[in-house]
Amino acid sequence: MAREDRHIIESYVPARLDALPWAHFHTRVILALGITWVLDGLEVTLAGAVSGALRESPALRLTESDVGLSASAYLTGAVLGALLFGWLTDLFGRKRLFFITLGVYIAGTAMSALSPDFAFFALSRFITGAGIGGEYSAINSAIQEFIPARYRGRTDLAVNGSFWLGAAIGAAGSSALLQPGNLPPDMGWRVAFGLGAVLGTGILLLRRYLPESPRWLLLKGRQDEAERIAAEVEREARHPTPPLESLRRLRLHVRSRTASFVDLGASLFRHYPRRSVLGLVLMTAQAFCYNAIFFTYALVLGRFYAVPAQDVGLYLLPFAASNFLGPLVLGRWFDTWGRRPMIASTYVISGVLLGLTAILFVAGLLDAATQTLAWTLVFFFASAAASSAYLTVSESFPLEVRALTIAFFYALGTGIGGIGAPWLFGALVGTGEPAAIAAGYALGAVLMIAAGAVAWRLGVNAERKPLEEVARPLSSADP
Repeated sequence: MAREDRHIIESYVPARLDALPWAHFHTRVILALGITWVLDGLEVTLAGAVSGALRESPALRLTESDVGLSASAYLTGAVLGALLFGWLTDLFGRKRLFFITLGVYIAGTAMSALSPDFAFFALSRFITGAGIGGEYSAINSAIQEFIPARYRGRTDLAVNGSFWLGAAIGAAGSSALLQPGNLPPDMGWRVAFGLGAVLGTGILLLRRYLPESPRWLLLKGRQDEAERIAAEVEREARHPTPPLESLRRLRLHVRSRTASFVDLGASLFRHYPRRSVLGLVLMTAQAFCYNAIFFTYALVLGRFYAVPAQDVGLYLLPFAASNFLGPLVLGRWFDTWGRRPMIASTYVISGVLLGLTAILFVAGLLDAATQTLAWTLVFFFASAAASSAYLTVSESFPLEVRALTIAFFYALGTGIGGIGAPWLFGALVGTGEPAAIAAGYALGAVLMIAAGAVAWRLGVNAERKPLEEVARPLSSADP
């Protein structure tokens, strides 16, 4: 089934994993690992939904600019956490890191709930973001390496779309917790953040039952472990090992060192420069669009439409439902019609709709309900587009640097398009001028449309292909 000599490992394990039908094992992987996006959605939604309560808190008394700065602290932590934990994920393995990153998240969100002042709250949001950023690199790489190729696109989009399940939980929970009379004035937002720590602790228990990625084990020369895990998954799926002559054989040089930032640079700028441009553009556009609007939607509803702080979460529910349904409904077309046309079309459509929203907003033709409806339509497509950005960067580069690549693009895209966006839009909302907000929406629209054009030009036709075919491993022993 496999052979090892002094320098080269030959294995059919990746092909065996791709040949599997969908099984309970894959569902377990999605539930235990995909929860990352639920947690991120919960955190981001809470930060927006409780912003009014944070301003009114006797302890914190945040200004609108402080709310934006705390959101930027969260994103800064996510950027740095992604880079650090992405490197460690490729070094020490997927399984070890998805325990560590979740632990960091739990600590950060628990600290958020206990914050006595703005400085402590901003630090807590930074730590929470670091855990979530690390989760993205560790979890995305693990999911990609376990899911069969023919399901990879729709699965990745659905998992990324589950962010909005967390958003819905955060919206409903914050609305209930912030209702006057339910809890003391300075307690509702604390309990809301504490819910994230409780949920994260439960997920730690689920992850105990997941194995290490067999593909990563092969890189480390731990072939027997990889074979054993593949066999266990086949038994659970009741799927016998296919005839080996029908499978693609993977031949890898046994490396004496772990892939480094030098290997990352070689992959990005020497082997796949076009894909690097594509990943950067997609990640930057969606990060700006999402972070600019989502972190400040509560401020817009409160300042321009006089929506009470305790009711803001209710306006998010249809918005969250649309964002979840977009990737779920459109995801299968990424595996059938193809990556390039679907990525390009979802980016362009969402950009055009966002531009129309800007026009209607500055013309004063929207109220709280129709503004929410406009956001809902925009992000039905934008959610699929954003999810496809993560899909692109996680499947288009070599196995040895997969987690680090995800971290790099997440960090760079979020750094360019995300960290300053909440602060910028917070300042724009603070002016009270509809034209200022509309200009911000227009900028997001232009970025999304431009990203769609780049996707059409540089897109990778990765649908239904093994990861090793989409991007040749750096350790490959094949000619």
